[in-house]
Amino acid sequence: MSKNLNIWIEGTIIAALATVLSLIPFNIGPSFSVTVGAPVMMLYCLRRGLVPGFFASFLWGVLHILIGTAYILTPLQGFIEYFIAFGFTGLAGLFTLKVQQAIADQNQKALVWQVILGTIVGTVGRYFWHTIAGYYFWGSYAPEGWSAWLYSIVMNGVSALATGAFTIMVLAVIAKTNPQLFVPKKSVRGY
Repeated sequence: MSKNLNIWIEGTIIAALATVLSLIPFNIGPSFSVTVGAPVMMLYCLRRGLVPGFFASFLWGVLHILIGTAYILTPLQGFIEYFIAFGFTGLAGLFTLKVQQAIADQNQKALVWQVILGTIVGTVGRYFWHTIAGYYFWGSYAPEGWSAWLYSIVMNGVSALATGAFTIMVLAVIAKTNPQLFVPKKSVRGY
């Protein structure tokens, strides 16, 4: 089987696993939650790179629509929140080479730092788009006295912080205990 095909199959499996994990209820109040599938997806993005990371993250969003767990008010809102926002989780793949270099150098401190940075970038990329959609499409749900921007920033910000912190904790443990999970056996970076 082609090495490239293995990357895409792995990404598809990871998207399905992240979707299943996202079904675990981990809500904090009525309006925001921790995305339990995020550590699996971030690990894949940090393992395989930007393009495969975008592909798998995009598919993760599509799967939410297909299994009926997406909250869609309009087609444009659904497109932004499930295609674009989830896809931007793949930005974590920008750190693939640095993560793998830290592993090759056996520099655990650099590895954990790069995993943290990649997770932050992937999380911010995703929640930036959720915040944009929140302003335009969910702003009418803002409590009295709150602007649509404030409501979207607070709600999405809390979810981003909770998801990011959870993901960093899980991936930091993996980086310390089993860093080889960040390196494909037959290393073909990116494509």
